[in-house]
Amino acid sequence: MASNVKVWYDKEGDYLEVIFSDKPGYMQETNNDAVMEMVDEEGNIL
Repeated sequence: MASNVKVWYDKEGDYLEVIFSDKPGYMQETNNDAVMEMVDEEGNIL
């Protein structure tokens, strides 16, 4: 479980970002068009 969680919301863009880790990764699509997830090179959710 993450010890620190960062939450950022952009009201104008209606964009919510929840960060569980500062590790490098990339955004990946999910089955839900409104949700993206950040994963590392092995596909683990960050």
